[in-house]
Amino acid sequence: MKKRSLVVALAATAALISLPTSHPSAVAADALLSQGRTATASSTENAGTPAAYAVDGSTTTRWSSAATDNQWLQVDLGASASVSRVDLNWEAAYGKDYILQISADGQNWSDLKSVTGGDGGTDSVTVSGQGRYVRMQGVHRATPYGYSLWEFQVYGTSGGGSTTSCGTANAAQGKPATASSTENAGTPASAAFDGNTATRWSSQPTDPQWVQVDLGSVQDVCKVDLNWEAAYAKDFQIQASADGQSWTTLKSVTGATGGQASYDVSGSGRYVRINGTARGTGYGYSLWEVGVHTGSSGNGGGPIQGGGDLGPNVIVVDPSTPNLQQKFDQVFAQQESAQFGSGRYQFLLKPGTYNGINAQLGFYTSISGLGLNPDDTQINGDITVDAGWFNGNATQNFWRSAENLALRPVSGTDRWAVAQAAPFRRIHVQGGLNLAPNGYGWASGGYIADSKIDGTVGPYSQQQWYTRDSSVGGWTNGVWNMTFTGVQGAPATNFDSGPYTTLDTTPVSREKPFLYLDGSEYKVFVPAKRTNARGVSWPANSGGTSLPLSQFYVVKPGATASTINAALAQGLNLLFTPGVYHLDRAIEVTRANTVVLGLGLATLVPDGGVDTMHVADVDGVRLAGFLIDAGTVNSDTLLRIGPADASADHAANPTTMQDVFVRVGGAGAGKATNSVVVNSDDVIIDHTWLWRADHGDGVGWDTNRADYGLRVNGDDVLATGLFVEHFNKYDVYWAGERGRTIFFQNEKAYDAPNAAAITHDGIVGYAAYKVADTVNTHEAWGLGSYCNYTSDPSIVQHHGFQVPVKSGIKMHDLLVISLGGKGQYAHVINDTGAPTSGTDTVPSKVTSFP
Repeated sequence: MKKRSLVVALAATAALISLPTSHPSAVAADALLSQGRTATASSTENAGTPAAYAVDGSTTTRWSSAATDNQWLQVDLGASASVSRVDLNWEAAYGKDYILQISADGQNWSDLKSVTGGDGGTDSVTVSGQGRYVRMQGVHRATPYGYSLWEFQVYGTSGGGSTTSCGTANAAQGKPATASSTENAGTPASAAFDGNTATRWSSQPTDPQWVQVDLGSVQDVCKVDLNWEAAYAKDFQIQASADGQSWTTLKSVTGATGGQASYDVSGSGRYVRINGTARGTGYGYSLWEVGVHTGSSGNGGGPIQGGGDLGPNVIVVDPSTPNLQQKFDQVFAQQESAQFGSGRYQFLLKPGTYNGINAQLGFYTSISGLGLNPDDTQINGDITVDAGWFNGNATQNFWRSAENLALRPVSGTDRWAVAQAAPFRRIHVQGGLNLAPNGYGWASGGYIADSKIDGTVGPYSQQQWYTRDSSVGGWTNGVWNMTFTGVQGAPATNFDSGPYTTLDTTPVSREKPFLYLDGSEYKVFVPAKRTNARGVSWPANSGGTSLPLSQFYVVKPGATASTINAALAQGLNLLFTPGVYHLDRAIEVTRANTVVLGLGLATLVPDGGVDTMHVADVDGVRLAGFLIDAGTVNSDTLLRIGPADASADHAANPTTMQDVFVRVGGAGAGKATNSVVVNSDDVIIDHTWLWRADHGDGVGWDTNRADYGLRVNGDDVLATGLFVEHFNKYDVYWAGERGRTIFFQNEKAYDAPNAAAITHDGIVGYAAYKVADTVNTHEAWGLGSYCNYTSDPSIVQHHGFQVPVKSGIKMHDLLVISLGGKGQYAHVINDTGAPTSGTDTVPSKVTSFP
């Protein structure tokens, strides 16, 4: 919009409306587009009323401006959208006269509607326009205070924009610039953005140092040009930020040699930063010029391309990579205790031999070999998970993984002291494996699959563990629940007197898809289904399929659900690179045999109460390697496999869900009625942790409300390695026929306020695992449920497990435990089994039921 006075603008605008007193019915296709998006404002009243609070979904937080007219609030929808309605929930300091505006670029604005004579409360304004940015431009206040909005909500449909190529203009030239330091007054930050290659910015001679530019508005950044002076950066990151405080790495560069270079990137931000971490000389960092190129993010201009680079947080190395240990150490230093942080990293090791490496893995860090077989990538060293960050307690070592490589530990034994959501897959340990932390503190894991451990596995303090389709040289001791299926060398069942449940084979299994290098080409290997498997699937890898990366949409932070769904509709698979992805609509997987694979615990967050992902009732979908983090507005179902009326037979080619984890709360208040619902038949759930948070941010009986962890309605569903904890009602509710579970670990919700809050149908406490009364056939092995009722230790839960008493229902090796006497169980299953034993933390068991 051209500059003009707001009064003139109002007079010239014909679309004056009277304000309705209630919301009109929304068009069915309309979605809430603004929730959780980046918001900015002309001013804020104070630090407690930022722009972000107007789009956070909470009516107890607000944005408020300085106490003058002509103030504005705007939201970046993330992509071009067709906008149909704007709802404004005013606080007492409301706008009497204001204009709703829309923009494609955040700079040139068009009016949607002008409102005069407002009376506060909630305004619901019908509009029509296309753009990425929507703004409330205040004209006159109704009170002496500023403008104040509890919520600013924009509705419509995403998409409709057009794709443009990366711009040739330098969007950074002449824009305001700052730096961490300057060498002297003659080398200011601005000199790197003045278009003059005879002037330069240079820093002090220390690491790290940075220079950044303010583009003036959030824009899609597609390429960055760097012209280094002789004092160059050897290692650096190109980063972007919406607010100049929280940064996303668009590209990490190591081993650079200076000179001129251009880097293709993908992301958005108002600020772009070059963050140097290692200098190439003894001097500081010095840049003649930095060029930033921008373009639009719509996908309507042509087909989405498969393949491409793997993004900034995938670190690909080979045995000749310099300072490799330093790279592991740097990521570990950042991620060691970042339990609810936003960093996500994937190390990919090209085939070869790596000597003297100790890769310590912190939160959201994964390490994988890029060979077709584990022995193609040999580490003469260690991959270590320990618990020094938590005073030797390993019960919170979540969200990390190791896959597809061989390991010869320096001491002869590798340490892998993990808790839930930390898979150890397709690993050849040429020695022993210690699953306990240094000092043998508490530990609560874990999962091994398709792995060969030549030596002995020592769980020691591990409370429970599941191992599938592997081989071990031996297994020593255990605490409560150690379950094995298809494991060569596994101990014999001794559940009457010990912790072991052992099945000779796994009924049905299919290993997780994985990325590998075929020469210089990335491919994803998709293993075939195995029946009655025993031992590892490699090196033969028989029956699997290799898919080239060109058949995958390589998803990077900033991608929208609209683009992701367009890629799926086009026939592409999905490879999520490490990052956090906010979604304004569910990802719709509708094609048989689609692969959805995450790297580095890629995290999907549904905004505005949408579901995260729906899978159609089709054959052979593979979901693997990602985390779903519930949003602040309640979602009905975070992951749904099959619609409610699913009925197709998928026995020959089942859908698999592997290393897919769900979190409700912990990283902030989140809510979801159901975490995972399985409606399709024959689905294999192979290692999941569905967790309603008991610690972290946004935790409380109603704050992170989540009634159900897993609901199974499909028939012939198999779960191998099922971890489900702390849900407000049933952790697992199984209504499908012929279901089977091998290994189940559970804790009941710590924060149940009292017995009345969890009493239903005359029963105190919802069973951790309930089989519906209508089911006739069900079987399960190796199940444990623990109570730790910290809010009311007097609660006596009736039972851990509840099933109908029928000849086709068979439950094997069940236990319940009171953790230190914080609550008790009266029975193990139904009305059977002895009560738990006070404060002794000793299992109460039932070996067979009925």
